[in-house]
Amino acid sequence: MNERDAVQALSALAQEARLRIYQAVVGVGPAGITPGALAVTIDTPPSTVSFHVKELLHAGLVTQERDGRHLIYRPSIGTMNALLAYLSAHCCQAVTCEGVATQSGIACISC
Repeated sequence: MNERDAVQALSALAQEARLRIYQAVVGVGPAGITPGALAVTIDTPPSTVSFHVKELLHAGLVTQERDGRHLIYRPSIGTMNALLAYLSAHCCQAVTCEGVATQSGIACISC
């Protein structure tokens, strides 16, 4: 991932509705979710969901597949992993660190 892609992904997530949409799509995982089900899940009108999903699609954080008459949104876990790797590439002055899960996320135990 390069700087431009990272900024685009972070910009797409830097809005409450889009962040909620992304979390809901990640929550269902590879099975995916239809726009209607997504709208119900986050209690947002379908037109608003459609508007915000476009930004997530453009940033590569979500994929869209047509299944007959239905659209299915799925998380692009590879893009999110690339974003996280990009953001943490210089952790500990580039010394390889071992991450350990904590209640608040991942902590570097080498620092």
